[in-house]
Amino acid sequence: MGIGRSGRRPLDLLVLSMLFERPMHPYEMAQLAVTRHMDRLVKVRTTTIYNTVARMLDEGLLSVRDVQREGNRPERTVYELTEVGRRVHRETAEELLADHPVEYPQLYLALAQAHELPREEAARLLRVRRVAMADELDTMAALIDKTAAAGVPEIFRLDGGMRVATLTAQLAWLDDLINRIDCNDIAWLDEVLADKNFTTDWTELIP
Repeated sequence: MGIGRSGRRPLDLLVLSMLFERPMHPYEMAQLAVTRHMDRLVKVRTTTIYNTVARMLDEGLLSVRDVQREGNRPERTVYELTEVGRRVHRETAEELLADHPVEYPQLYLALAQAHELPREEAARLLRVRRVAMADELDTMAALIDKTAAAGVPEIFRLDGGMRVATLTAQLAWLDDLINRIDCNDIAWLDEVLADKNFTTDWTELIP
C-alpha cells in the first residue's frame, strides 16, 4: 500500500484509529494490532509504531496523556489524539476509503510476463501460487467464522469479507487459466511468433 494525496501512510491510519478508540502506549498498539490480525493489512513492527508515534507527536497529532511505571520496568508513555489528530484521522480514513489509487500487484506483473516461460513451467508455477492463495482464503474464512461466532459485529470485519470475495474470484480465474494453458487453448509465445500477422508494435492498440 502506498501514500495517499494527504501523504498519510496506512500505518498512520492504524495508529490514529487505535488512539481514536482509547489512549495507549506504542507497545500496546503493536500487541493490539497483532491480536486483531491487523498485520494482514499493514506491516506492523513495534519499532515502526514507535517511530510513527514520535513523528505524529512532533506534528501535533498526538499528546502525552500519562507516563506509567510498574516496578522495575521502563516507563511507558501513554498517548492520545489531539483535536488536530482527530481531524487528520477522519480525513485519512475518508481518503483511503474513497480513493482508487494506481497499484502494482505482483501477480499482474507476473501474468504479464508468464509467456516468457515454457508453457508447462508457467502452469506449474501458477499451481504453486494457487496453493498459497487457497491457504490464505481458508485462513481468512476461518478467521471470519471465528470472529462471527464470538459475536464480533460484521462492521469490524468488512476487510475480511472483501478479501474472501477477492481471493475466491482470483482462484476461479486462475483455475480457468491453468486449464486453458494445459489444454493448449491459449497460443503460447512460440506459436504467436510463428503467426505472420502478429506484430510486436502495441502502439496501434492504444486509444
